[in-house]
Amino acid sequence: MTDADNTPHHATTSGDGSAHGAAPSGGRIREEDRAPMGLTIRVFIYLVGVHFIAAFLFLLFYLAGAK
Repeated sequence: MTDADNTPHHATTSGDGSAHGAAPSGGRIREEDRAPMGLTIRVFIYLVGVHFIAAFLFLLFYLAGAK
């Protein structure tokens, strides 16, 4: 494998100045551009869980300091 195989392919422009290959046709998101659904759900659960833990710790410190 050479360095040429690892370089990104850039969009080329035609004579009218429009870029070809710069965006998917129709404005739709390609399957390769999205994260897997399992990963998306897992990240969402982790974010919600971390916020619940942080809120619980905040509540503990708030109640302990109230006395």
